[in-house]
Amino acid sequence: METNSILETIQMVSEEKLDIRTITMGISLFDCIDSDGKKARQKIYNKLTTKAKDLVKVANQIEAEYGIPIVNKRISVTPISLIAAASDDKDYVEFAKTMDKAATDLGVDLIGGFSALVQKGYQSGDIKLINSLPQALTETSRVCGSVNVGSTRSGINLDAVQKMGTVIKDLAKVDPVNCMSLVVFANAVEDNPFMAGAFHGVGEADCVINVGISGPGVVKNALEKVKGQPIDVVSETIKKTTFKVTRMGQFVGNVASKALGVPFGIVDLSLAPTPNEGDSVAEILEEIGLESVGAPGTTAALALLNDAVKKGGVMACEHVGGLSGAFIPVSEDAEMIRAVTAGRLNIEKLEAMTAVCSVGLDMIAIPGDTTAETISGMIADEAAIGVINNKTTAVRIIPATGKKVGDEVEFGGLFGKAPVMAVNTNSPADFIHRGGRIPAPIHSFKN
Repeated sequence: METNSILETIQMVSEEKLDIRTITMGISLFDCIDSDGKKARQKIYNKLTTKAKDLVKVANQIEAEYGIPIVNKRISVTPISLIAAASDDKDYVEFAKTMDKAATDLGVDLIGGFSALVQKGYQSGDIKLINSLPQALTETSRVCGSVNVGSTRSGINLDAVQKMGTVIKDLAKVDPVNCMSLVVFANAVEDNPFMAGAFHGVGEADCVINVGISGPGVVKNALEKVKGQPIDVVSETIKKTTFKVTRMGQFVGNVASKALGVPFGIVDLSLAPTPNEGDSVAEILEEIGLESVGAPGTTAALALLNDAVKKGGVMACEHVGGLSGAFIPVSEDAEMIRAVTAGRLNIEKLEAMTAVCSVGLDMIAIPGDTTAETISGMIADEAAIGVINNKTTAVRIIPATGKKVGDEVEFGGLFGKAPVMAVNTNSPADFIHRGGRIPAPIHSFKN
C-alpha cells in the first residue's frame, strides 16, 4: 500500500471511528438434521464448536496485527425451523438453548438463525419456532431470531404478520429489551452478517466468512471538505470514501478466510451508527444540507447516500452482499435520538425513509399499551414497502411495557437508548384479522 493510503486508513480508524462491525461465520446445519431432537441438538453443538473454534482467536489476532477494530464476532446458522422440523419436539426452546451454549462456549457475541421463512405459508417447523420465540429469546442471552413474512415473488403472509404482532407483545411483557433480538423481514437476504437478522441461507456453502463494515464518521468527515459544492460532488465523495472503506473490509475478510480455512463470502458495507458522538448516519444527512434529520428533503438525502454507498462498495470488492447501504436504528444513533426527543423526527417520517435505506423501522421504542394489531399493521406497512420496491425491509420495534411517549428505554452498549415514540392509535384490527396472503405485485413476474 502507498504511504498516504496507510496514513489515511490509520486516521479513519483512530479519529473517524471506522471499524469492522462484525466478522460473521455462516454455518449450514443441514447435516445435523435428526428425527431425535436431542441427537440433532448434540450434532448442532458439535458442528458449531468445531467449525467456529478459532473464530474469536483469529479475529483478535487480526485486530492486534493490523490495528483494525473488530467490534463483534458472530455466527449465523441455517434457519432452525428447517432443521428442527424433522424432530418430534413440541417446541424449539431447547434448540435455542443449544445455540446459546455453543455461542457462550466459543466466546462469540451473538448467534443468529433462530428463524423461519414463512412468506408463502407455514410448514410444521415454522409455527413451532414462532410460538417458541418469546420463551427462547427470554431464556437465552446471545440468540437472535428473525421471521421473513413477505417477498416480492410471493406477496405478504398476513397470517404471519398478525402472529408476529402478538409474539412481539408477548416478548415485551417479560422484558422489552428482549425485543431487540427479534426482527421481522420482507425480502430477507441469505448472507446478512448483521444481527438480529442474520441467518445462513439454504443456498449458501457449508461454511463461509462474511464481513460487516461500518464508518458513518468517515463519510461525514469526507463531506465536511466539500461544503457548498453541487450534489453531484457529494455523491462522488461518498462513493470514493466507501470504496476505500470496503477495500479494508475485503482485506480483513480475505485474511480471516485464509487463517480459518473457510471460504470468503461477502462484504456488507452498511453505515451502521453507534450511540457514540461522531458515529451517526443522521449527522451525514445534516452535513449534506438538512437543518435536522426529519426535515423535508430527508428521504431524498438518504436515497442519495444509500445509492452512493452501494456504488462505491460494488466497485471495491469482488463480492458485495448482505444489506449494504445505510441503517437508521433510532436507539443506536445519537443525533437521531436528539431529533426524536426534540420532536423533529416521527415514525411516519422514518417509515418514508425506509423506502430508500437498507432496512426498515429499526430499534424504535413505542408505548407499552400499543396493541398487537397496531404492531402487526406497522409490520404490514414495512413489508409492503419492501415487496413493492423489491428491497429488504424490516421491523425491530420495542413495546416499552409500562412506559409512555417521552420516556426512555435503556439498552446499553452499541444498542444505546430509545425515546418512546408516538404511534397512530387508530386501529387496523379488522384489516389484520382478515388473514390470508396479500398477492405478489404484478412486476414480480419476471420469467
